[in-house]
Order: sequence, then C-alpha cells, then structure tokens
Amino acid sequence: MSSLTILLQRACLRFALLPVPPLRAPLRPPRRPLGLPRRSAMSSSAASRLSHIVAAAGDLSSAMMGYRLPPKEIQDIVDAPPLPVLSFSPSKDKILFLKRRALPPLSDLAKPEEKLAGVRIDGYSNTRSRMSFYTGIGIHKLMDDGTLGPEKVVHGYPEGARINFVTWSQDGRHLSFSVRVDEEDNTSGKLRLWIADVESGEARPLFKSPEIYLNAIFDSFVWVNNSTLLVCTIPLSRGAPPQKPSVPSGPKIQSNETSNVVQVRTFQDLLKDEYDADLFDYYATSQLVLASFDGTVKPIGPPAVYTSIDPSPDDKYLMISSIHRPYSYIVPCGRFPKKVELWTVDGEFIRELCDLPLAEDIPIATSSVRKGKRSIYWRPDKPAMLYWVETQDGGDAKVEVSPRDIVYMENAEPINGEQPEILHKLDLRYAGTSWCDESLALVYESWYKTRKTRTWVISPDKKDVSPRILFDRSSEDVYSDPGSPMLRRTAMGTYVIAKVKKQDENTYILLNGMGATPEGNVPFLDLFDINTGSKERIWQSDKEKYYETVVALMSDKTDGELPLEKLKILTSKESKTENTQYYLQIWPEKKQVQITDFPHPYPQLASLYKEMIRYQRKDGVQLTATLYLPPGYDPSQDGPLPCLVWSYPGEFKSKDAAGQVRGSPNEFPGIGATSPLLWLARGFAILSGPTIPIIGEGDEEANDRYVEQLVTSAEAAVEEVVRRGVAHPDKIAVGGHSYGAFMTANLLAHAPHLFCCGIARSGAYNRTLTPFGFQNEDRTLWEATNTYVEMSPFMSANKIKKPILLIHGEQDNNSGTLTMQSDRFFNALKGHGALSRLVILPFESHGYSARESIMHVLWETDRWLQKYCLSGSSKTDSDSVADTENKAVSASGGGAPCEGPEAEGFSSMQRSLLWEDGLTTY
Repeated sequence: MSSLTILLQRACLRFALLPVPPLRAPLRPPRRPLGLPRRSAMSSSAASRLSHIVAAAGDLSSAMMGYRLPPKEIQDIVDAPPLPVLSFSPSKDKILFLKRRALPPLSDLAKPEEKLAGVRIDGYSNTRSRMSFYTGIGIHKLMDDGTLGPEKVVHGYPEGARINFVTWSQDGRHLSFSVRVDEEDNTSGKLRLWIADVESGEARPLFKSPEIYLNAIFDSFVWVNNSTLLVCTIPLSRGAPPQKPSVPSGPKIQSNETSNVVQVRTFQDLLKDEYDADLFDYYATSQLVLASFDGTVKPIGPPAVYTSIDPSPDDKYLMISSIHRPYSYIVPCGRFPKKVELWTVDGEFIRELCDLPLAEDIPIATSSVRKGKRSIYWRPDKPAMLYWVETQDGGDAKVEVSPRDIVYMENAEPINGEQPEILHKLDLRYAGTSWCDESLALVYESWYKTRKTRTWVISPDKKDVSPRILFDRSSEDVYSDPGSPMLRRTAMGTYVIAKVKKQDENTYILLNGMGATPEGNVPFLDLFDINTGSKERIWQSDKEKYYETVVALMSDKTDGELPLEKLKILTSKESKTENTQYYLQIWPEKKQVQITDFPHPYPQLASLYKEMIRYQRKDGVQLTATLYLPPGYDPSQDGPLPCLVWSYPGEFKSKDAAGQVRGSPNEFPGIGATSPLLWLARGFAILSGPTIPIIGEGDEEANDRYVEQLVTSAEAAVEEVVRRGVAHPDKIAVGGHSYGAFMTANLLAHAPHLFCCGIARSGAYNRTLTPFGFQNEDRTLWEATNTYVEMSPFMSANKIKKPILLIHGEQDNNSGTLTMQSDRFFNALKGHGALSRLVILPFESHGYSARESIMHVLWETDRWLQKYCLSGSSKTDSDSVADTENKAVSASGGGAPCEGPEAEGFSSMQRSLLWEDGLTTY
C-alpha cells in the first residue's frame, strides 16, 4: 500500500483501521450444529450477567435494573459524530475522506467468535472479530492552491456495506478495499474484495466468481503492480469446520521431562487441545491468489497459514511468511514455528530464508528476543535486496556478549554462492533501520535496562566508510531527542530518507521532532547536515497559543534530492479551544494554506480551562499534570470543586528524566468515550495524567519502592490542587484504567487520607497471579517475592476503607488483567466489609466499545462520584442521579461500530496517526 493515512480523532481511534487491529470478544457453549462457529448464542456466564450488573450484597435493586444511561450532558459528548479518517494518494494530489459511525451496539460484540492461539476470530466472516469499519468513501482533489475540490463519492457497493483495508494502487488511479454485508440473522457476512476507479468513483468486485472470499485472519491482500493484487482467500475446497469430539480421546498432557526452563507471561486465549489446533488451522489457512483487473485468477502456492505477503520493491519477488505445527498451549501464535520463503511473483518457489522452531522459551527479561533470523524486510532503496538481524546472545537479555546483534543483507537471488554481507554489529538490541541510498542509512539500537539508545550512520554499499555514532542518548531524556528523519516516496512506491539540496555541496536530511522543553513540547523541523551535525531550524510550532506538528512531506520527488525552495509539508494545528485542522506549508515563503475545517466536536466545553501545572515531590522530583476546570468556573466566586484525579504510573531510571515535561499546554483537549474529562460537564475539576514516576536509579529496581513513590507522588498532586484552591480536600476521587486501576487500588490502601473514593477499570490486583513478570517488571515472583506481595493491593484489601468501584470486561484478553483479578479482589474487599461495587461488562474486552457498555460505565462512574465524592455520603440514591437519562436501555440498541476506545480512557487522541506504506508512527 502506498498511502499516507491521517487518523483525525483520538477518541475511539487508536485501534483504527491500520491493517485493522480487531477488538476482542467472548466464547461459546461446548456443542454446536455442524458447520457453525462454536458460540451461536451467548455464553452461560454472559447470559447471567447480560441483564444486570454484579453489585455488593444487599444492593440487588440497582443490580437488576439493566443497562443505564448517564446524564444527558455526558451522553451528548459521547454521541457526537466521529470525524472522518483522511488518506492521501501516493502522489499527494487526492484525499480520501473515510467515513465512520459512532459506538457499536452490544449485539455486534455478542456475535459468535473463537478464541484460538491468542487470536479472536469471527468464524462467519473468517476475519478478526469485532473489526472496525468505514461506512463510505469520499474522494477530494487537492487543488494547486491547497483547497479541496468537490467530493466524489465511491459508489456501486451494497447499501449498508462495512468497508475495511482501504488501499491505493501504486499509481493512485485505483482503490482496493474489502466489503462485507451482515446477513439477515445478524451474523457477519464474508469479506469480498472490491476495486474502485478513483476518477469516476465507480466500484466493482475484483472477482467475478461470488464464491471467492477474503481470509483476513492475518494478512489480506497487497498490490503487486497497478492492475494485479495478491490475495489471501478462503480455500474453495474447504468444507465445514471440524466438529468437537463428544468424548475426548484422552487426557490433556503437557510435559517438561527434559527439565527445560520455560517462563512465560500470563497470555490469554491460548489453544487448549488438539481440537482447538484443528480449528485454528481451519480458519487461518489461506490460498494465495493472483487476481488481475481483466478477470484473470491464478492460485499460487499450496494452502497454508500465511501470516504476511510482501512483494519486493521491483515487484519481481514475494517474501512469504507462514506458521506451522507443532503448535503450543502456553504461548500465542506469534511464537509458533515460522517459515519465511522467497517466491517469484508468479508463485514459483526460489528458496527458504528461514524456518524458526517453536519459541516457548524466550526469556521474560525485557529486551529478550527470539533466536534466529528476525525483522526480515526488503531494502526500500534497492529493487530486490533483503536485510535482517540475528541475535548473538541466544535472545537472552541477561547474557553478556559483544556483539549482541548482527544486521545482515543479501540479494534476493545470490550469485555464485554469495554469502550474506554483514551490514553492522551492535552491542545493544537492534531497533530498526531507516534507509536512504547506497551511501546513507541510519541503524538504531537500544537497551531497556539502561534506557540507552544509539543511532549509527552507515554507508551500506561503501566498504571504505566506517560506521559512526550520530546520536548516543537516554531514551528517557526527551529534551535531547533530535527528531526522526522524514521520508519521501520512491519511483518503486517505497519510502526512504529524504535528502534536501541547498546551494552548497553538503548532504542534508530533515529531522522532525516533538521539541520537548520545560515549558512543554514545541515541535520543529530541522535541516540537518549528516556529515557535520550542524542544523538549521527551518520550521517551528507556535508556542504562545497553538500546538502544531509536522505530519508528512508533501513535495515528494521520486529520484534525487529535494530542492529546499520547493519544500512542501503537511502540518496539524490546534489550541486549547480549537479542534485539530490540517495545513499545507509551502516554501520558500512558508505560505500556510488550510485544508480542513472540522467543527468543534463538543462546543458545550469549548471554553473549558486547561493548564499544564508543575509541582515537586518531597524527594525533589519535579512532577507535572494537566489541570482542567469547567467552563465558566471562577475560583474566587465558586470556591473549590470536587476533583477527579486520573493517572497511570511509569518507570524511570533517573530523577532528572522523570521530572521532564511531556506534552503541550496548547494541545486540544480530546475527549474519548470513557474519558474522565467528561466530568467537566458535571462541574468537576479534572487532574489528568499527573506524573507518577517509579524511579530505580543505578542498580536499584524501581518496583522495590513502588508504594512509597506512588504515595508521595499522589500526595504532591493533591497538595497542589488544594493549594490552588480549585479542589476541595475532602472531595478528591482517584481513578485509572489497567495499570492505572492497579495504582488506584494501591492508593486507597496506602493513602486513604488523600482520596474520598476510587474508580478502577480493567485492573490486575494480585501479582502472584502474574508470577513471571508484569508491566516492566522482569523478575519472577520467586526472585522478588516481597515486591510482588507488597505491590499487590489484593494483599492489602483489609486496609481499604474508602469506597471503590471496580469495572472489568468479562472477556478481557490483555496479558495479566484477567477478569478473575477483579472478581477475586472484590471478594477479598467484601470479606473485610469494604464499601465496594463490582461491574462486569458482558462481551467487553480490556477496553470497552459497545454503546450500552460505555454508557453504563459512565452511569456507574457518575453515580459513584455523585454519591461518594460530591455528597460525601450514601444518601444519594442511585436512581436519583438524573431522571429520564437513567432509564434502562435495550441490549440490542445503540449506535454503529467505531474503532474502539483507547486503553487509558483519558486521552482521546485527536491528533493524527501517520501511516506511510504500512509503517505506523505515533
């Protein structure tokens, strides 16, 4: 795909249609009719919870009331129409507006699915379950003056179609995309591949046969030239899915009689038996097909579980990756045996690049990797040259060896027995390569334990030029970040580092940086001399009112250097009160032309107050947070407000790095579907993202002082908002999602004097249930027993005396945060008489996506805050919090599917996510 995609709304967008990462779903009853996915109805556990929420004993009246709606002022923000996704053509002369709907109904999540080898599958559509989708495609021409031409709507596909995998042909004249239409019984339809003529907007199916469907469990399709695609299809010979035996053939046995040391994290959705393995093969096996516009269809290669298909830049070769047996019951499919082969574009086998064995034994230490060849890619500056990396330490980060990684390169078809050529040797872990040409490439290496990161300058095809270090810094030191090189498109449709030409003979590249400073981020674009290291700042964001970023290079030349005077870039621009818009910046005058004019998504909060504040922890560490106040609030007249503190801890190796400012005071306050900023509409002050640094300097392990540093960070934050007079000291609540929920429970246990109540969503509370590491902790339970126990709020359940609301998706598939974590924590709390409430959301995963679920989460949260924060007592009955808004809603109601809520909930990611030729950059 040769495209530049800009995802314009942070809310419900981080899981957007890249190669469309799915959201997740539930399982099945033990038996089913032949030929149907295993869950044709909701699971019994889900059914028991679908009509009500789990609540504390004695609270059955509110527990049995069904799904509820929050107050209207919150509903209106959540239901605001989502902004479209933008995608630029390869030549940057046209823009797609990819249209979306709002939140999906719960019935979408309740559709049958399979959980196999770490993948959740919609068996009816033969793709990842709960995929996001687009509802329409509009094409705009980008005029010479930077304005947009009239919209041309892509047409011809069925009404109500769900559109995925939208990609441009290399010449920008056609689009390819998948189309699926749900069946009348609400089951998912299978995916068909369509193409559209960009000039006319007319779309048609690529395959004439109605029996050819996409298999999108892994890869889906790719352009191999401007009129031919290589497609993963469901084999035509495939029959009904395998039937689960009514009587097992024997016990389930796992053995380690060879005494191997195998330590793995707490993975979920794994294969459980041979039947699961057969079912995984059934759904994941594809037949590769070459399909041309003229109707020619040619199957190539045997059916297999293909995981990626990657044409060479010159379109003469295919690099084909697949996984095969023996499978594993303790690790997901990403660690299954993996074969990488080289074929001609017509499907003729050339050679095997590698066949990696099952990787159950990758050490849990951070920076550990798989043995053998990894990160195998085509060089984007060459027609058909491969490069890859091989570990020299057995993949174990705890082994001391030099070099640690070696990067190799090799022609697709070596001549006269050529051996792979060593490109570079690294003492840290390989972290990627940015290619330019035969004289320039940048190789990156990093090491998590020390936070060290290096950038090397190499001349790939000039043996007489020695590699040299360009940057050597700490990855935590955001103030020293020099930025990343900007890329240009080549004639082959690949992307390489853009060289810029000035009047002199020096070699310049463009470095695009976030520009972190003690006053906040001030993004920049530097003209950087790769030989001398000198730089000239040719563009910088306004820092008084606006926050601007460089999104993409728009003046691509397919060959040679770019003249500086003809430079053209795409930038984003936003402020505290103005939504993100996109602009062209045109040299030499640096003329600015606005492209988009999106409306404010929630005008009722347009005049909210936002400030990035700084304060100090008692050990001297500088901390930051973003303070939000409701529109029209006057502290001198209105007095202190109830306050919601929402955060997520982070680990650091140094106090200086932990104290650096990240983010900008001028960023637009994007509000996601489950964001704490929603309570600005309810008159709360919000302290968003107060830094909670857990620091381990030198040889010290950060988590050995986790509780101490957590509490002192929270104390500093609370003291600051109270000192400012904006928060009432007795009405401060704390909340978080995932590791933030873990933080919340610990704060209520160890700092009950700070908070009146807490809200913990999708957390893990007992670290003995994740004995082989969690988050960034890579010691085992047996190596750091005291740390595991002391960090676990489950072990301190008897200390929690403040009200705590626990919320969890019933189908959470995130490593470590099993739903059982909240179940058992709630039982521990109830066993000690703690004021607590547990809400289990049927069919939801780690993040929540159905409209019914999200609205109910907001209702629960609002009720909790009104009852235990605002009033400070239990006299506010749950049924009195808003009248008509709190009526129970049908489980089949709600809006249409969206891209899914962000994991942390308090940042709606309004700014862009850049997608160039399949490479994503946040």
